Amino acid sequence: MRLIVVIIALALLSCNSENKEPVETHQFTNELINETSPYLLQHAHNPVNWKPWNDNTLQEAKRENKLMIVSIGYAACHWCHVMERESFEDSTVASVMNRDFISVKVDREERPDVDQVYINAVQLMTGGAGWPLNVITLPDGRPVWGGTYFKKDDWMARIQQIQELYESEPERLEGYASTSQEGIRSMDLIERQQGDVDFSSYDTNTLVETWKKSLDITFGGYNRAPKFMMPNNWEFLLRYAVQSEDSELLRQVNNTLTKMAYGGIYDPVAGGFSRYSVDEKWHVPHFEKMLYDNAQLVSLYSNAYLVTKNPLYEEVVAETLSFIATDMTTAEGAFYSSLDADSETAEGALEEGAYYVFGKEELQNLLGPDFEIFQTYYNINPYGLWEDGRYVLIRNKSDAEIQAVHNISATELKQKKKRWKQLLAQHRSKRAKPRLDDKTLTSWNGLMISGYVDAYRAFQKKDYLEAAKKNANFIVDNQLRTDGTLWHTYKNGKSSINGYLEDYASVVEGFIALYEVTLDSKWLDKAKELTDVAFTHFYDPSSGMFHFTSSADTKLIARNVEYRDNVIPASNSIFAKNLFKLGHYYDVPKYGETARQMLKNVLPETEHYPMGFSNWLDLLLNYKSKFYEVVVVGPEATGTVAQLTQHYLPNILLAGSTGNSVQYLTEGRYVQNRTLIYVCMNNTCKLPISETKKAIESIKISM
Repeated sequence: MRLIVVIIALALLSCNSENKEPVETHQFTNELINETSPYLLQHAHNPVNWKPWNDNTLQEAKRENKLMIVSIGYAACHWCHVMERESFEDSTVASVMNRDFISVKVDREERPDVDQVYINAVQLMTGGAGWPLNVITLPDGRPVWGGTYFKKDDWMARIQQIQELYESEPERLEGYASTSQEGIRSMDLIERQQGDVDFSSYDTNTLVETWKKSLDITFGGYNRAPKFMMPNNWEFLLRYAVQSEDSELLRQVNNTLTKMAYGGIYDPVAGGFSRYSVDEKWHVPHFEKMLYDNAQLVSLYSNAYLVTKNPLYEEVVAETLSFIATDMTTAEGAFYSSLDADSETAEGALEEGAYYVFGKEELQNLLGPDFEIFQTYYNINPYGLWEDGRYVLIRNKSDAEIQAVHNISATELKQKKKRWKQLLAQHRSKRAKPRLDDKTLTSWNGLMISGYVDAYRAFQKKDYLEAAKKNANFIVDNQLRTDGTLWHTYKNGKSSINGYLEDYASVVEGFIALYEVTLDSKWLDKAKELTDVAFTHFYDPSSGMFHFTSSADTKLIARNVEYRDNVIPASNSIFAKNLFKLGHYYDVPKYGETARQMLKNVLPETEHYPMGFSNWLDLLLNYKSKFYEVVVVGPEATGTVAQLTQHYLPNILLAGSTGNSVQYLTEGRYVQNRTLIYVCMNNTCKLPISETKKAIESIKISM
């Protein structure tokens, strides 16, 4: 199938024709001015007659029998901005697009369902995909051609070739569309696996040994560039290393986390990570900061701290959450989506990374006598040089090594670092800040709840827990409808777009995490209610998986099942882990049986590409090793839970209450004036104990 579609794409690109003379641009009717998405509003003043993706637009394309250009991106996307400047702001390009096409702009974060359909299409056509994503479709939305970034002349030539083919041989495009639709539908098909599978004997050892061969033993991450952080990969490998007592793998995980924290991909001035590094040493990022990356990395570094007690990890978490609180949080407790890669230079031009980089002379003037140590610490030398005499701050030495080189104490270096960051932050505040994508996405907010909760587990800072609770209440008050379904987006007091599976999965996961540290049963009950809604609107009994889109949504040309983990774990893998836990919490067989079936469905693919299934493999470890229900009941239950969570215990779930409770795991376990810990497995509990230390000793972590 893939070969057929690639041939189609090549055939289209080889069409030779003379360019039509552009006509005058039609009356300006760019409809994006009425949208709220920052990405769509960035294009609202283009001379292209952009329309948003909605039923009216699709009906117009059919009514006028015009091809559609579907152009997809997001607000923080650097190359989206480049293509806008080169092509979509150009009146000649606009005249061609306006004459022949219905042009549709899509914010991939608002409409991940539309994005997934067309990114699959371009993946089939070209073997790769990314953003900006540009696709030409028939009036009914079926794609016939696509790609990513195009220079102006290439873009003009391609779209005119497709239009001429549509006019001269429409039946050829109809054939291409049918074939591409078939290919798209086949990409995310997953078969329901029959028969029993013994998860406990599944060979993860061979799988991980093969996985290790792809790791970069020098700089961490994978042996390739660009480098994406892939936090869920490292969450699984961290857990696997601890539970299998693999010290070499644990060293690899820690090397990766250390090098990412040292690299230019991490902002040492204000905290927070950029999306990915273009080079092997994590030095030069694409400078956009995404909420979803930082949420997951807070969880990862918090969990790694529990294993290692590495102060660098605590510093990274504290600074990243400071960045989230300062730059990414609303007064209502909601979280914004991203900061742009581009910002304005002193001359007013948008430039990637302008906000974050420094010149050597600039730093010398700013730091004075401290520059000598600073330049060693952050490599103001060829190692840290980016381009045009500018430096992206990067470390390659530990604090202890710097202390030895410069013969200073740990206290003195700590004071210097604090002063440097204050000076650089004050200096940087005079620059134009990167543009903010100020929409709120329910799914990413759910990830951030989990991030704050994991940080609270590790460091017991009440501010972290309060931020998680405030956001959870925001979701209940604003994103949860009276019928129990979720909205996907929120901006300027308005909630919109029916929720996707990713919204339910991430919020349920966040609510379960919040319950485990507060023992407030309302969060667990909300998680169950949302799960039951998801069964109603998303569950596919034929495959045993969950569709990405709700049954209430307008149908696209394909209804996909998102099950491969990526920079964010797949919505199905998150949901399966939620069901595993909820099955324990509520003793609902359907939950546990569904989680097992989902895992069974994906296992055949894991051995071929394990890094694309790391969250599923994390679920697998729940079955391969002993998994415990730890129940704490009594007046001091919350404090006892806080003590438990400061240990790395990935193979437990926590439940409890401070008084009498009718919850399945806590009912009948309250003893007046005593706080007792019940360590249970497979519905069998050991004798209750009161000492946290003994409870931890009774939990076997290794596999």
